[in-house]
Parts: sequence; C-alpha cells; structure tokens
Amino acid sequence: MTRKPEAPATDRNRDAILEVLRVEFAQSRSVLEIGSGTGQHALYFGREMPWLEWQTSDRLENHEGINSWLADSSLENVCRPLNLDVELVDDLPESYDAVFSANTAHIMSFAAVQCMFRIVGRCIFSGGRFCLYGPFNLDGKFTSDSNKAFDESLKARDPLMGIRDLDALHRLATENGLTHARSYAMPANNMLIVWRRDETSRGTQHDGA
Repeated sequence: MTRKPEAPATDRNRDAILEVLRVEFAQSRSVLEIGSGTGQHALYFGREMPWLEWQTSDRLENHEGINSWLADSSLENVCRPLNLDVELVDDLPESYDAVFSANTAHIMSFAAVQCMFRIVGRCIFSGGRFCLYGPFNLDGKFTSDSNKAFDESLKARDPLMGIRDLDALHRLATENGLTHARSYAMPANNMLIVWRRDETSRGTQHDGA
C-alpha cells in the first residue's frame, strides 16, 4: 500500500486560499493546477468547490503520491494528474477557465517560471484567472526577515531557486496576455496574486467567466 505524501503547510494555508478561490473561481468550471505536489490542495479545493472540474498536474515522479490521495477519495470532480513539466511542454491539448499554482515559483528556476507563464497564457480561456500563491518580493525587497532567511535556504539548496519579485512576474504576465487583477495578503508572509486573461484568447470564453 502506497503511503500518502503529506505537506504540513497545506493544512495551514488551505482555508485562507479557499476564501480567495471561492470568489475568483465562482464563475469558472474547469481549473488546471500546475504543480499539484502531494495532491492535498486538489482534494480539499475539489471537495469545497464541487462546481469545478479540478485537473491536477505535476512531473511524473509525483503522480504516485497524488494518485494515492485520489484513490481514497470519492470525488468525481478531481482528475488524475497530467504529466506536466513546464520546461518540457510548450502547449496543452485542453483549455481551462482558470489556473492555480501554489508554492511553485520559488522552487523553479526563473526560466521554468517563464515557461509556466507561457503555458498559462496559451491554455486559459479569455477572461479566465491565473491564481499564484506563495512568497514574493515587492520592489526588489523581501517583505519579512523570515522570507529573506527562506530565500537564503532555497539558494543554498539550488542557486536557481529563490523568491521572485512581483514586478518580474507582472512583466511575464503581460508578455503572455495576462493583466494583474488583484493581490491578496495571506498568512505567514505569503500572497495570492491574480492575473486575468485578456479578451484576445485562443479559447472561447464561457458565459459569466
């Protein structure tokens, strides 16, 4: 029997994230999660927002853990993971009303972050939202001493990791047809940033999206 992986931070941040997603995804019907990790967020949000079809995704080595959580769930609106490495995939076969990703930008290289924004810009319907959760820098500065220490620990593991500056992410968003809509302050010096897909999209906007 596969032991289900656990990310303790999920239980601490999921309710704060859910409060925002209930608003931002109220008119959405399909969501792609980039970097589902353990799969815990997907199950919790899928259960609490049953109107959504939640598509998990991650690199192949994380699929077993995600599937082990799904196997113990009766949820029909949370889908088994897509094999998605943002640096290896240029486009996806499906489009979505929204994209969600949590705690991914700082553990990717910046080149991979660029790839993630390019994928989002290509797979999201017109008017759809991209919600990105995690720690971010503002105007090139850390927002707390704890985030500075966290950034140092990340770079000690891999020099390509690190907390990203929001100005750089906003530039990536603009380059890929996304406009900054809202920023939410979250617990533990995190933020949830929302970008909206411009009306010129490869997809077709759903009613009310």
